[in-house]
Formats: sequence, structure tokens, C-alpha cells
Amino acid sequence: MNIRPNNILSVLLLLMLLSLQSFAQQKSFEARVDSILSLMTLEEKAGQLNQLSSGLGMGPVIGQDDLAAQKKLVREGKVGSLFNAIGAGLTGELQKVAVEESRLKIPLIFGQDVIHGFKTIFPIPLAEASSWDLKAVELSAKIAAKEASASGLHWTFAPMVDIARDPRWGRIAEGSGEDTYLGSLMAAARVKGFQGDLKNTSNILACTKHYAAYGGAEAGRDYNTVDMTERTLRGVYLPPYKATVDAGVRSFMCSFNELDGIPSSANKWLLDDVLRNEWKFDGMIVSDWNSVGELVTHGVASDLSEAAVLALNAGVDMDMESRAYIGNIVQLVKDGKLSVAVVDEAVKRILRMKFEYGLFDDPYRNCDKNREKTDVLSKENKDAALDVARKSVVLLKNENHLLPLKKDLKKIALIGPLANNYTDMLGSWTCMGDSSNVVPLLEGIKNKVNASTEIIYTKGCEIKGTDKEGFKEAIDVANKSDVVILALGESGWMSGEAESRSSLDLPGVQEDLAKEIFKTGKPVVVVLMNGRPLSIGWIAENIPAVVEGWFLGIQAGNALADVLFGDYNPGGKLPATFPRTVGQVPIHYNHKNTGRPANDLVKWNSKYNDLPIGPLYPFGYGLSYTTFEYSKPVLSSGKIKADEKLKVTIEVKNTGNYDGEEVVQLYIRDLVASVTRPVKELKGFSKIFLKKGESKSVEFQLGKDELSFYDKNMKWTVEPGKFKVFVGTNSEDVQEADFEVVE
Repeated sequence: MNIRPNNILSVLLLLMLLSLQSFAQQKSFEARVDSILSLMTLEEKAGQLNQLSSGLGMGPVIGQDDLAAQKKLVREGKVGSLFNAIGAGLTGELQKVAVEESRLKIPLIFGQDVIHGFKTIFPIPLAEASSWDLKAVELSAKIAAKEASASGLHWTFAPMVDIARDPRWGRIAEGSGEDTYLGSLMAAARVKGFQGDLKNTSNILACTKHYAAYGGAEAGRDYNTVDMTERTLRGVYLPPYKATVDAGVRSFMCSFNELDGIPSSANKWLLDDVLRNEWKFDGMIVSDWNSVGELVTHGVASDLSEAAVLALNAGVDMDMESRAYIGNIVQLVKDGKLSVAVVDEAVKRILRMKFEYGLFDDPYRNCDKNREKTDVLSKENKDAALDVARKSVVLLKNENHLLPLKKDLKKIALIGPLANNYTDMLGSWTCMGDSSNVVPLLEGIKNKVNASTEIIYTKGCEIKGTDKEGFKEAIDVANKSDVVILALGESGWMSGEAESRSSLDLPGVQEDLAKEIFKTGKPVVVVLMNGRPLSIGWIAENIPAVVEGWFLGIQAGNALADVLFGDYNPGGKLPATFPRTVGQVPIHYNHKNTGRPANDLVKWNSKYNDLPIGPLYPFGYGLSYTTFEYSKPVLSSGKIKADEKLKVTIEVKNTGNYDGEEVVQLYIRDLVASVTRPVKELKGFSKIFLKKGESKSVEFQLGKDELSFYDKNMKWTVEPGKFKVFVGTNSEDVQEADFEVVE
């Protein structure tokens, strides 16, 4: 039926019809799920709960013996999902076995870690979060989904939404940093990008991970214990997961860590009480790789059989690679140690997701080899990757307006282990990214400068190691130049899973190289490429211009060159605090005040005696080639009730010589409450573009959603009292005003 909503009544009718249609479709799914379930043997039910990797290679690289073994398991109904099987041909071949050769013809679902691009590799998620651009981040996920689906995939194990306050933890690279509000919006944007309308064959199912609080690992050590109060868990770490539920995510992944003494894969309170009952999540839950099996290592299960009981009863539907379910469910049910009803519910959730994605109606929906040739690495996708990469660059320092550089310089020295580096630009979790598609910094600069400009390149040193043999040539090259660009940082896989570091300094002898180049007296620009905040105190103090470039993907060189030579005015802002030294970690802007806040004039308070307590660069920080002037915030009222809205207006003016983007940030502080509150909390931001000399009025609204917190009784509420509101260019450089919430 085609209804044109010309009035309120027709709009309501249309909404009602759409709702009824959705309800009818869901009822149809349920009837079909129940019908299939009634035909299944217990062995086949266990098979649906079993997810295996197609070898440890990527897709078509697996050997024929492995492929034959996989097909046998699929034919016998012992697998519900495969990952690391990539390519329309391979997935089609495996799917054919499932839907034409197995007894019940239940389709497989193919998953993969598509984190920040499939073949068109975008910036790492932490870099994308630096853009503070939700539409750009959503588009990045949408393009990744389009390419992944063209290569036979249905499901990505993303987004990772873990809050990370400790940059020693390598997986900070995969998330959106330290802030709950920014992290929640980024999480929802990525879910919308990956999933969209699941009827569209260009979209794939998203999977929120790692549930829960994985980023709070003690000592920043991956997989380590997490121990925190429920108030911190609910107030800081859980909201991004909840944001993905609200955005419609269809699957969750358990985290490796324990929380309050219970590993996530056995945590019924987390999975059932909070996720399913409190948040009303009705999708499916998959374990992380062998995390069900690791219940034995954690010490809460004596063997895989006991681990299977704990995980299934907690609510883990699909077992990734531990084989605990497929090997034990049948006997556990026969022995009365596991209820068949629990097994049935898990199977139903998996079948339901397959129905939602349309696999029963079209099991070969993503097996079109023609799509695989045309929908990846297109010009449109590369242009989008360049746009996101430029938006992700953060300008940390620009003394005496050294940047942007002139394109007609006579000689430019390009030095450093990341200056002509292809592989590391991809970062970690590169999926099917190929370094041959990367534009490194050297090539990007060559694409940018005049033909008469000479670029002299030398590596200088390796990323790691102690060899300084290349210093002499680097110094010689620097002395011959008009300006030096130093490309320093980490390798792509120094951050990511299992890549925790005890030091945040530049690895190897890179800082020593920077010191030697500095001695030449030449103007120096440091371009950082890394997957976490680093402690770069000497560089920040001595080098006149510093650019945070992260790992920007295949368009890294072009994006950085656009920024360095002024074709793009940087507007990125840090999503995570840069510490002065690793000794300040964990460090984050939204800390508590304590009873004795830091004061350099008094001895007996919370500070260090060997360095300032403040960060090197605060959360939300990032410079521009232009300057912005903020007026005082104007409030619509000095007092509001808890259910009312407060309007906050501020005037921002571009007072510099360049057009540019600015991220206007709004923070609050609850001055007196029943429990202690952070000194600042981000509650809004607006990314605006201003031409030089232009002014713009920016408006925010604060209401119940922004002012609520968990009180002393763990009730989500707004308490009457006095508040401060801060608006500015980062979490420290702000204008402030006061208001009060009254009874």
C-alpha cells in the first residue's frame, strides 16, 4: 500500500501499518524458527551453537585438506558459523554444502573482524574518533560493510566500544578513547553504518564488543583482571554498549576479562540480567575466541564440560572456537546437567538472526563474484577514506606558524622509519587490506609539492632497536634542507590485541634521532604515526610543529600532505589524554576532585612531587591553522527543574587567516551530589565550519538525560543542586557559567 502522508492522521496510519508489518514479519520469523527447531536433533542444535575458524589463514588461503574437513563438519550439521572464510567463491562453496548437502539445509553465517575497512582501509577507530564527525564514521563503517558483503561476509565483529583510560592497553586503538559520551555516539554511528537496512545486500550484521569493561584491565595489560565498582561500571563503561542496543545492534561478544570475580563468558548478571532483561536486547551473544574454554584457565570451571554449562546458563549462545558446546552439550543434557530449554533458546536466537539477515530466503545473497570485483577499492571508497583520514589528523603544536609549509620550498628532508612506510600505515586489524594500495607519506608529499622541489629521503633508524648507524646520513640530509619532516611512531601492530606496552615513549632510538636533527637548527615538523597516546615530552617542548597522524589507512600519505601543505586545515581533537609520562597513567580528564585536589602551593594534597599533575595534551585538544574566539555562555535561565531543558548558547568567531572547522565542546560539573562527581563531563559537541572573520551562534540543550547519574542508592536520577557548564575548544580551555536545578 502506498500512502502519502499529507496530514497527521495519514502519518499515524502509515506508522501503524509499518509497525504491524514489522510485527507480522517477526511473528513469521518466530513460527519458522520454531518449525526448524522442532525438526532438529540435539546434535544439530549443538552444531548451530558452534563457530569455527576456516583455518588461521585469511579466506582462500586455507589448504584443501582444511577445506575438506570444514565441509565434512558442515555437511554433518556440526557448524553454525564460520569466520576467516573470505571471498564470494569460497563462502558460496561452503554455503552450498550447508543448504544442499546437510540434512536440515540450515545456512551458515560468515563472520570476520572488519574493524576499520575491508580492502579500502580507513583510519584506525581511535583516529576516526579524533574527527568527532559522526557522519564520517558512519560512512566509513558503511563502506566497510559494502566491501565485506561483496566478498561473501554477513557479519562483522565490530564495533569495539570499550572505554579505555589507560593507553598502555594496546586495544585503545580499536575504540573511541576515554570518554563515555563521545564513545557512545561513535558506537551508535558504527552500528548504523555496518547494519543499516539488513534487507540491503550491501549491509552486514554488527557485533558490539567486548562486553563488558574490557578496557579497564589492570596495569593496561590485555586480558587482565577488571575490578571496579558497579557505579563506575554503570556510569562510565556500560553506556556505549547500551547505545548500540538502542541503535539496533543484533549481536554482542563477551569479553575475555573477569569482572567482580566472574569471567564475562560466565557472567549471568551481565549477559542475562543487564543486557537481556534490563536493556531488552533480543539478539544473540557470541563468545570471544576460546573465552568459554578459558573459564577453565580462569579457575571457575574444572573442564570444558563444566565451562559449557556455565556459559550457556549465563546466556552465551555461540561458542567461538573452544569446541566446548559441540563436544559436550549432548552428554550434558542426557546427564541432566544442562536443560534442553536453555539449549533451545540459544539455538532460536541464532536462527532468528539468520532469518533477520535473509539467509533462509537467499543463502547466496553475498556470493556474487561480479560484486566482488566492482564494489571494492572504488574511487568513491578511496575518496571517502581520504576525507576521513584528513578529518582524523590532530595538530598538537605549531610554533611561529611553521605550518602549513610552502609547496615551492627548494629542499625538503623527509626522515624517519615511517616516512616511506607502506605496511604500518594500515594499523592493526587490517582485514583484507593490502600495503600495495597504501600511499605513504613520501608519495603523498611528492604528489603535493612543486616539480622544482627536491625531496631528500632517508630512514634514519628503524622503529625498534638500538642501531644509530643511519643518524649520520640523516643529519647530513637535514643540513642540506630548508625544512625537516620527521616521521616517527610505532609499527602498525605495536597496538591492538595482545600489544600492551609498559612504556609510552617512542620505541627504539627515534627520540635520539629527533634530538640530533634538532641540533642542526633547521625548522622541524614531527609527524607521529601511532595507535595510542604517547609520552612525547621532549618533542612537545622542543620541536616547533607536531602533528598527530595515527594510522590513517591507505590514504595516509595524501591526507598528511594535504594537512602539512595547507590544502586541508586540521580540525581533529584528541579522544584520549596524552600523559607527560607513563607514571601518570591511568589519566583522563573526567577524574574526581578528591578531598585534597592538586595545589602546587600546598604540600599535603594529591599531586606528584616530580612533575605537574596535568596532562601533556588534554582530552578534546587540537589546534587549527586559524584561531577561534569564544564568548561567555548565555543560559536561558539560571534555574531549571529536573524535567526541564536548559538552553546554552555561545558565540564562536574565526579570528585567524584561514577558513576552518572547530569542534565546540560542552561540559558540565555537578558541584554537590549524594556521591562524588567528576570535575568535568562531556555532554555535547558541535562541529562547525567558519570562514575567516565569520561568527556563528552554537546552541546546546541540557536536560534530564545529560544531568542524571547513579545516586547513592544506585538510582538513575537528577538531584537538585548547583552546576557549572563549560564551553570551549577542549576540556581545559573553556568559558563557564552557573545554573541550578531546583525542586
